[in-house]
Amino acid sequence: MNVGAFSISLAVKDIAASKVFYEKLGFTVFGGNQAQNWLVMKNGEHVIGLFQGMFPNNILTFNPGWDQNTNTLPSFTDVRDLQRELKGQGITFATEADETTTGPASFIITDPDGNTILFDQHV
Repeated sequence: MNVGAFSISLAVKDIAASKVFYEKLGFTVFGGNQAQNWLVMKNGEHVIGLFQGMFPNNILTFNPGWDQNTNTLPSFTDVRDLQRELKGQGITFATEADETTTGPASFIITDPDGNTILFDQHV
């Protein structure tokens, strides 16, 4: 199962302070809009999203169809196929992608420890 590019989305209290902190760890802004309270930062292949006031907890994020630089992959496993495979394994879903559609879609599952995992396909 290829789940795509990985990042962690952090629910931060102060995006400016978090940006400065992660810059000290060698991360640079890769995308986002600080005025809208969200930034994507990279250090090599490591990606961290900083999100202030958008969700209550940290989220593990997988992006089917993307590499770590948000380039569209020539072939990938569609998020709806991943969803069907996980359903077949008995995984419970918090939200589901509409399996009658194509293109961008997402679903959310929760691991046994309560961690939110987002599968978010943009292509």
